[in-house]
Amino acid sequence: MSGVMKRMKLIFQAKANKALDKYEDPRETLDLSYQKQLELLQKVRRGVADVATSRKRLELQMKGLQDQSDKHETQARRALEVGREDLAREALSRRGGIQQQITDLQTQYTALQAEEEKLTRASQSLQAKVDAFRTKKETIKATYTAAEATTRIGEAFSGISEEMSDVGMAIQRAEDKTLQLQARGSAIDELLASGALNDPTGMAKDDITAELERLSSGSDVDNQLEAMKRELAGGPSANANRQLEAGNAVGNASNTGVSDAEEIRKEGEAR
Repeated sequence: MSGVMKRMKLIFQAKANKALDKYEDPRETLDLSYQKQLELLQKVRRGVADVATSRKRLELQMKGLQDQSDKHETQARRALEVGREDLAREALSRRGGIQQQITDLQTQYTALQAEEEKLTRASQSLQAKVDAFRTKKETIKATYTAAEATTRIGEAFSGISEEMSDVGMAIQRAEDKTLQLQARGSAIDELLASGALNDPTGMAKDDITAELERLSSGSDVDNQLEAMKRELAGGPSANANRQLEAGNAVGNASNTGVSDAEEIRKEGEAR
């Protein structure tokens, strides 16, 4: 069971790291780190200031004690001058206690001074590191921004290339369809020129048939024209002969009609 839990933990960590990598901006991480370094530097500087303040306070205390020591020494001298050795002894005794305090403060002052120097060096070193980190941070940020812009441009070009591929296919389809329409239009023009689309029955004649019919029609007209010319060249006799022939034809038709009527009458009487 522990092995399964370890695997699940590793998988969860891997998924979490992948998600964090997706949303993490190195520039923001660098800025945050720089901000923390500035805060640390500020703490070191406050420490230096606090030590310097304590040192300065000790200096003031030692100066005050030294003034008291000098005052007791003066009092002791004056007491001896007036023959008061006991007062002089008391003044020197007090001066001795003050000198012991000054010695103790001097020890603390030396320790604070050493601590102040150490913190000052640390502050200066940290300041140099923070300045170097700031320069490095800005360089990395500029490089990352340039790389990000380059990547976006590359992705844009990649997208444009894919889009242009689709556009190329669309253009090819449009060209093919245009050629198809042009071919169809040319075919319709040829059919219209041949007259095939003008005949609703579909019995349109091709060019050779139409030409042959025109030649035949022309020959008939020429024959009729020659016959008229010959009739006109025959004069009045030809016209009389045509009239005589027409009269004979009428008479024959009349005789035929009378004979037919007589036969019908006879058949009726016989009945």
